[in-house]
Amino acid sequence: MKLIFVTGGVLSGIGKGIAAASIWAILKDSGKKVFCQKFDGYLNVDPGTMSPFQHGEVFVTDDGAETDLDIGHYERFLDTDMNKFSSFTSGKLYEEIIQKERRWDYLGGTVQIVPHLTDLVKEKIKNGYETSDADISIIEIGGTVGDMENEYLLESARQLQHELGRENVLFCHVVLLPFLCASKEFKSKPIQFSVRTLMGYGLSPDLLIVRADEMIPQEMMQKIASTCGMKDDEVIAAPTLSSIYEVPLSFSEQQIGEKIAEKFHFPTKMWAMQDWKKLIANIDASKEIIQIGMVGKYVGLEDAYYSLNAGLKAAGFAYQKKVEIIFIEAEDIEKEWVEILETLDGICIPGGFWNRGIEGMILAAHYARTNMVPYLGICLGSQIMAIEFARNVLGMKDASSEEFTPEGKKNIIHIMDHQKWLTTKGWNMRLGAYPCIIRPWTLAEKIYRSLEISERHRHRFEFDPVYREPMEKAGFIVSATSPDALLAEIVEIKDHPYMIATQAHPELISRPHKPHPLFLGFLQAMIL
Repeated sequence: MKLIFVTGGVLSGIGKGIAAASIWAILKDSGKKVFCQKFDGYLNVDPGTMSPFQHGEVFVTDDGAETDLDIGHYERFLDTDMNKFSSFTSGKLYEEIIQKERRWDYLGGTVQIVPHLTDLVKEKIKNGYETSDADISIIEIGGTVGDMENEYLLESARQLQHELGRENVLFCHVVLLPFLCASKEFKSKPIQFSVRTLMGYGLSPDLLIVRADEMIPQEMMQKIASTCGMKDDEVIAAPTLSSIYEVPLSFSEQQIGEKIAEKFHFPTKMWAMQDWKKLIANIDASKEIIQIGMVGKYVGLEDAYYSLNAGLKAAGFAYQKKVEIIFIEAEDIEKEWVEILETLDGICIPGGFWNRGIEGMILAAHYARTNMVPYLGICLGSQIMAIEFARNVLGMKDASSEEFTPEGKKNIIHIMDHQKWLTTKGWNMRLGAYPCIIRPWTLAEKIYRSLEISERHRHRFEFDPVYREPMEKAGFIVSATSPDALLAEIVEIKDHPYMIATQAHPELISRPHKPHPLFLGFLQAMIL
């Protein structure tokens, strides 16, 4: 086994996931097969029940695993599907340990962090490596070195280094280099303490990735190398760039690929990175601005819609347009009309749960429909489009969703049958990839250029087919369904330039090199 551990120091949220994905991109360019895993210290079994304000978006894989948003970075950077072996939390690992103990698997022995929990971590790493048939596995450890909840993960890494040999395990430590505005200077002391803390766990970094918001002077890089006991070329500069998609090229130029190849005794080569160079060329050529209004309920934190933001921007790059996303709090529209809606090129309503801001979203959908503004609805945005149409075209003024008005008389959105009797909230929505059948001669067929597709889902509520006939007669078209025709997968408005919505989450399979068809169609409608 060849393993690369990516850890973080100084503070969390500095870009370990981007660093891990960028390293993977470089290794993939050399022809190596790579598998990625993320281990997080929190006790939730998965991020599925966590508020987006707590941990950003929930990224869903094809096999239905609800994972950390960093798994989305891996998929986008590599155009490779992750799976249930890609993401583990302390909660999920502890749950498995407790289940084993209750089954008497430990034969009455005392169950401990070491060796039982650390052995389980090593087992998950080995399973991921073997089932993916990888040449190298990259394992990202969430949080910050020194966090109490992550200590057993570092111990597992130390044990694997001992078992596999130092020549088969590489440690990449991502650290923050603070800049003090008052004195106008960088301060490397936090990095020194972070490296020292890592070494206290018996681990020494092979590569040190230094994050900063500014370009880092060469003398500072040399100082960091010297004070951390590393060679100059083992310290990699990672300043904030104009696009995260520049990071693989930046790392490649600093010869990370050669350093990893040397460590693992792989043949070295020249890394071409042609796909990334082409993408950056398109980004650089994207000057004309397209403004999209994102009307949602988590707009205070862009990470809540990370994949959707990335998908829309990537579609813009494909047309050499710069997508500027204007985040609009749906509740603000409920209080008074938000005039910026009248200046937008398009409106997008993303996914979400519960009733906060719903009336504001309905007002935004009404504006898009009546003013012929391109509209894209994602999951909740699909339900909002249906409710708005029922209220304002069919005259069903009390049309709503069972999620918002459980006792409502005209809930055109209802909970799916197999969801009605569930008593827990974790990992039991309609999750993962499902096939969709597209109706011929619809906007959906024109966009997808196919009658059979697969999309990823994460929902409990669905358009009630009882209302399908009167809605369709009035111009609300169900243009794609589940294979049994019971679930409305894609809906669209007749005689509108682009008002379409999907119950699925197309952002989860959109890639910077291959934007999703719904996003490309949305951009094309705004450009035309």
